[in-house]
Amino acid sequence: MPRQRAGALEELGERWEQQGISVAWHEAQDVFSLADRLRAFEGLERPVLPPGVHATLRPYQLDGMAWLGFLAEYGFNGILADDMGLGKTLQALAHLQHERDIGRLVKPTLIVAPTSLLGNWRREAARFTPNLRAVVWHGTDRKEREHALDGVDIVVTSYALVTRDIELLAARDFGCVVLDEAQAIKNPSAKVTQALKTLPIERRICLTGTPLENHLGELWSQFDFLMPGFLGSRKHFNRYFRTPIETHGSEERRDRLAALIRPFLLRRRKEQVATELPPKTVIVREVTLEPEQARLYESIRVSMEHRVRALLAERGLARSHIEMLDALLKLRQTCCHPALVKLDSARGIMESAKTELVMSMLEELIDEGKKILLFSQFTEMLGLLERELVERGVRYAKLTGRTRKRDEVIDSFQHGDVPLFLISLKAGGTGLNLTAADTVIHYDPWWNPAVETQASDRAHRIGQTKPVFIYKLVASNTVEEKIMGMQDRKRELAAQTLERGESGALAGLTSDDVLSLFAAEDDPAVGAVATR
Repeated sequence: MPRQRAGALEELGERWEQQGISVAWHEAQDVFSLADRLRAFEGLERPVLPPGVHATLRPYQLDGMAWLGFLAEYGFNGILADDMGLGKTLQALAHLQHERDIGRLVKPTLIVAPTSLLGNWRREAARFTPNLRAVVWHGTDRKEREHALDGVDIVVTSYALVTRDIELLAARDFGCVVLDEAQAIKNPSAKVTQALKTLPIERRICLTGTPLENHLGELWSQFDFLMPGFLGSRKHFNRYFRTPIETHGSEERRDRLAALIRPFLLRRRKEQVATELPPKTVIVREVTLEPEQARLYESIRVSMEHRVRALLAERGLARSHIEMLDALLKLRQTCCHPALVKLDSARGIMESAKTELVMSMLEELIDEGKKILLFSQFTEMLGLLERELVERGVRYAKLTGRTRKRDEVIDSFQHGDVPLFLISLKAGGTGLNLTAADTVIHYDPWWNPAVETQASDRAHRIGQTKPVFIYKLVASNTVEEKIMGMQDRKRELAAQTLERGESGALAGLTSDDVLSLFAAEDDPAVGAVATR
């Protein structure tokens, strides 16, 4: 290498290091050739829709195709992070069809998605890109059917199977890998994350409506999969970006991070690009606990506060997360229904203010002809509501992780005359198109606002023609109010970082924050989490 070129590379490496960028990924590229090509880059051109795509793409979706094409042309990888319901699946399929048509992608593509979405990918591929031969890699007999992977264009499998079949998948000659709901790899230490990073596939795409849910480390994990070293090592990223931004509120570091990721993360919001969507109205309904329920809550709160103080003094916050979450779980369950609480003191208490409220709401809404999605994190809570509905003769459908015939259950609500759909947040919070619904009820708040938003957007998405009303039920003067405050903090972190360019539930909290969750309502510390 000529001395001048070597010196320029050294200087460039120093600049990257100053900006918090590891040179490891860049050194794998022909830096100067790439720089010359980028200098000649004049902007994205909206592509002509490939004839093999049987759909009409909106202008922003064609722009998404153009952006994915830009990444492919210049050898980059990135995150398509459009809001839920804006058609990321369609944009990805149209991109794959285009890449096949122009001969830039000649090998098959591996698509990894949550198990619940495998059927959806198969249907969407058959509907929108019928010329691409797609097969689902799933089932107990899949190893005997390995020949089915021969000669196909798309292989769809689940995150659950990646760790089991990683050697088989790594041996297949894939040209591209697409991760759907890519927040599944937000934990860099998880087995599935580590397995996916070993795949010898250079072309990588992440699809997610929530690239950042709890903290910036989740964003680093996805970029470490896409372009290892681009944001530095995990330790370096935490020291240079995460701690200054999350702990010290550094706007300079936040702006620098946003500038780094901007070319490789495309995010559009529904209000920006889908102006034809009807309005979405969020209504918080506060409910006061029933007397016996309130006494139970207070007794649990007092005992748990003492326990938490002792744990913090003995072990510190970092070593007490499991116990903290368990203590908070009991308080949250009490807010939902005392029958959920596995304590002797809760036995025999059958009054639940929320259950009474939601049943009266359902009666009124169904009489008005509304189609309703009701989400809860607790499948046992859905079972309690089920019993109430049966007694009242209310027709409903139900979807949890144990539901076997998912498509039939979904169809009974989406295309049938069932007015109510009970859904567990984990099983049905992503990937479903339920535009028949015009009302969403969140029975219990969750730490992560992005998860709730994803669930709400099962109804408020492309294809919806009616205004959507979203009700959040919150027990007054309880930990649920403080959870709402935590949601605001996490929502602000995501917005400031991305729009400028259960293990995570307690992320970023101090000991004082945790203690405030257990504080009595007349305690001056109460509200500290919500107002900061």
